[in-house]
Amino acid sequence: MRQAMILAAGLGTRLKPLTDSMPKALVPVGGRPLLDLNIRKLQGQGYDRFVVNIHHFAQQIVDYVGEQDYAPLVHFSDETEALLETGGGLKKAAPLFVDDEPVLIHNVDILDNVNYDWFSRQHQQDEDAVLLVSRRKTKRYLLFDNAMRLMGWKNIETGEIKSPYEYIRRTGLSQHGEPLNMFAFSGIHSFSPRLFSLMDRFPDRFSIIDFYLSVCHRSHIVGLVKDDLQVLDVGKLDTLHDAEKFLEGVLS
Repeated sequence: MRQAMILAAGLGTRLKPLTDSMPKALVPVGGRPLLDLNIRKLQGQGYDRFVVNIHHFAQQIVDYVGEQDYAPLVHFSDETEALLETGGGLKKAAPLFVDDEPVLIHNVDILDNVNYDWFSRQHQQDEDAVLLVSRRKTKRYLLFDNAMRLMGWKNIETGEIKSPYEYIRRTGLSQHGEPLNMFAFSGIHSFSPRLFSLMDRFPDRFSIIDFYLSVCHRSHIVGLVKDDLQVLDVGKLDTLHDAEKFLEGVLS
């Protein structure tokens, strides 16, 4: 079994006025809702259990999924009382996952060129999480050692560094004084359910990156570089106009 969590609880404020009457998960691209595009792509690449967190216009999502042929494969994590962010949402959904199979985490408003059958096979048994990264330019980077083990995070604009290692927070360098490898996080990652036990001390609402950064010194969290990675954030109106063309390019 391959299982995935699709993060669909956001308010979609950047997609107003569309999201004044619908959740961003149901915003159409090429005539099909974002949620449908994501589920069918993953289903075609071997995924057969889906957890979707819901908040904004939650019932619309439930009703839509109920009309699809994949409805029996979808389970909902209800966040209508409060949004829990990426880490808190995953923690709340923990009872909906089965056995210890890794969980693919994917935002509903992301389109990409990732082969998820390939990505699933990259998660080795001894790895607690695999973060898909690339060399694109950004202001915030994840920091990795030469074995691609997660060591920290850096904002190159402000110089802020987050890491459980004091020497990295102080110098921004490895233990031997060498530069760390900096890669941009795609927001796509594979999560081992054995990490849920480390979330017990976390509040209801927290970021999954903050969680990874707080446990990477005692967990095996690694980065996986995909040099040809293409990711389009469809969470804002200006990129929504490009999404159909992007989708055609990825599928062709």
